[in-house]
Amino acid sequence: MRSSDILSHQPRVRPHARALPLRVGTRGSPLALAQTRAFQAQLSRFCPVLDSMSVFEEHVITTSGDRIQDRRLADIGGKGLFSKEIHEALDDGRIDFAVHSLKDLETDLPPGIVLACTLKREDARDALILRDGLEKPDPEAPFSTLPPHAIVGSASVRRQAQLLHQRPDIEIRTIRGNVQTRLSRVKGGEFDGSLLALAGLRRLGIAAEAAVIIAPEIMVPAAGQGIVGVTVREDDVELRELLAAIEDPEARAVSMAERGLLAALDGSCRTPIGGYARLVDGELRLTGLVAREDGTFLLKSEIRGSAREAEALGRALGDELRGQSPSDIFLD
Repeated sequence: MRSSDILSHQPRVRPHARALPLRVGTRGSPLALAQTRAFQAQLSRFCPVLDSMSVFEEHVITTSGDRIQDRRLADIGGKGLFSKEIHEALDDGRIDFAVHSLKDLETDLPPGIVLACTLKREDARDALILRDGLEKPDPEAPFSTLPPHAIVGSASVRRQAQLLHQRPDIEIRTIRGNVQTRLSRVKGGEFDGSLLALAGLRRLGIAAEAAVIIAPEIMVPAAGQGIVGVTVREDDVELRELLAAIEDPEARAVSMAERGLLAALDGSCRTPIGGYARLVDGELRLTGLVAREDGTFLLKSEIRGSAREAEALGRALGDELRGQSPSDIFLD
């Protein structure tokens, strides 16, 4: 397809579906907007006919996950809360595509919606944020300078389980909101520390806020962390072809492995699960983690194989972890 075709084609299936400008759905947080605008810029560089921001129209959509700020996602329904309203807008033709943090995107997408594009991964590691007055720790012992019985803000059962496994004395309290809100609450002394995705800090230009970056061997990241994914309607062939042309093949491979792991584990939204894949000398290496929320059980394992079999590797590792874990780990 020529780059100009995307502007002139009249959709065969949905006569209402697309007219200029191209409508991009996104959440309204500073990070979501930064990711969306970076995506638009990348698409414009690839397709010069789109080299005008006026070609794009941002549709900021408030999701259930954005509205409910006083409870953990695990307590209100899980990942789909950050995409439900966005995909409803996509399905009924109010937007043409949607930009997501892949870690917030459920593995089973609604019928008629597909993941059309995965962009180059930013650093997938977690970062520890500390209140003023605490020393920066050694990266090999990232939680060492947290005081006894420290209060750490987190809404992630994955982070909670791994932190408590290493420091069972720590008290975890729920913290929600955008990156800047979480940083201000830590800096204000409400918490001794918090854990955030380094990718988000880097995309916002505030990576210096991290006291220490945590190696994935110490804290396994969330599946899809650091990857931006773009969803479209399945029948929108032209947009799917255009987006496929800017996809990062490595991001697609590692995301398929990590999402395959999630699909196989099929844990409840309360099940702490981590997944981190990387390509090393052409070989895909996937680390998976399953734990209890309180950190009293934690199991990690790794699988290696061809990137061409990424999803199958993820599912195989998920089956292995499930088979070696207590059955109550996966109960709602």
